[in-house]
Amino acid sequence: MASRVAEFLSSIDRRYIFLLISLSVVFPLIFKFPLPVAISPETQALYDRVDSIPDGSTVMLTFDYYPSTLAETEPMSIAALKHLWRKNMKIVTMSTVGLGGPSIAERVMATMAKEFNRTYGIDYVNLGYKANYTAVLLGLGTSFRAIYPTDFYGTPLDSLPMMQNVDKYGDLKFIYIVSDNGIVDYWVGLANAQFGASMGAGVTAVMAPKFYAYVRAQQLVGLLGGMKGASEYEFLVGSEGMATAGMGAQSMVHLTIIGLIIIGNFAYFWGRRRR
Repeated sequence: MASRVAEFLSSIDRRYIFLLISLSVVFPLIFKFPLPVAISPETQALYDRVDSIPDGSTVMLTFDYYPSTLAETEPMSIAALKHLWRKNMKIVTMSTVGLGGPSIAERVMATMAKEFNRTYGIDYVNLGYKANYTAVLLGLGTSFRAIYPTDFYGTPLDSLPMMQNVDKYGDLKFIYIVSDNGIVDYWVGLANAQFGASMGAGVTAVMAPKFYAYVRAQQLVGLLGGMKGASEYEFLVGSEGMATAGMGAQSMVHLTIIGLIIIGNFAYFWGRRRR
């Protein structure tokens, strides 16, 4: 009996395996099922820091990521916005990524503004993008207007009510960085080390190991690592979204692949034993 099973497994058409993997992705996205969420200390620390900021404060949220990493980074931005706007904070957004960054910020902010009934220029402002991020991050420490005389839409900052008393890092209570690249190094080295700006970050999973050192050095108050970090923050905010759904699909695919590896090894070793 075992030999027949091994022979059958060895002859399975690979297209059925592709189909099984596809179903493992689609099924959890359609029929959502709860998964236990273990909150990492870095995620909890970031949430607690944001939660401790006085309501109505002005903060910065960056969109330092490319469209190719939206699956990991956009859920972080959305969860952060929900947390910030539930505390009625004023939000300045910007991007050090010229390709897609400002337009992503525009789309996400406009969508969330409708949900929270927020008004542009009063509750949030999109500064957009300027080239040479080193000079930009240094310049923002002394004057926003020196770097961004106008916002993303060409409106002078002085004409925006929210920006009347905001012109440098010192006017912000917190900087929330969401990034898929090494710009976090520059935020920490320039905005934090030189101007004392308080900040935390959400980054892609492949980038996260590099930045844990900044958390240990207390230059970042907390860190979200990849889709898992985003799902943890969604859980803390109490609004499970794309990351939580994505983690279900990711977990199911991992379990399916592990099962296929076990089955493949059984078929291989049993077949070799028979030979």
